[in-house]
Amino acid sequence: MPDIELRKRLLIVEEIFHEGGPVATVPLKRAAAISVIKNPFAGRYVEDIAFFMKTLEPLGIDMAKALVAALGGDPAVVQGYGKGAIVGAAGELEHGALWHVPGGYAMRAVLGDAKAIVASAKKVGGPGARLDIPVTHINASYVRSHFDAMEVGVPDGPRADELALVLVMTTGARIHARVGGLAADAIKGEDGLR
Repeated sequence: MPDIELRKRLLIVEEIFHEGGPVATVPLKRAAAISVIKNPFAGRYVEDIAFFMKTLEPLGIDMAKALVAALGGDPAVVQGYGKGAIVGAAGELEHGALWHVPGGYAMRAVLGDAKAIVASAKKVGGPGARLDIPVTHINASYVRSHFDAMEVGVPDGPRADELALVLVMTTGARIHARVGGLAADAIKGEDGLR
């Protein structure tokens, strides 16, 4: 089993005070953790790659813990999450899919009782490629106020033989959310949807 070769980490925190309307009483915080690792499958087709998800699990936990710390240290403040991957040009999109399980389950484990599926995006791109990471509420995917995205990228990555793996967490709804739908305080918590 190949080990993880970590080249760099990025931690990005945004504080959003308003979007043109009144200043929010409490700013929305969005944070992204990005790990740039060597892609052990770059440059060749490998049939059996699923085993690498297990190798990525500890990285996912470390990244999820770093996000909670960046948002103040209390998992209870996290209301939204998402994940994604940018695959370097010598890889294939399926290599980014290896992040689905270790990235999503890491956030659920660190946050405790999160029920909703972790929205995801992936693409193949070169150094400086940007990716919009979709964000939904941690307990109910239909909470419209929490539909969001955070754009991320690595200035010098991913290189052709690398993966940029991303986790995102947020502390609340979009600033000035007002388009209706299921409200966070009306979540039933039965199925991760409503």
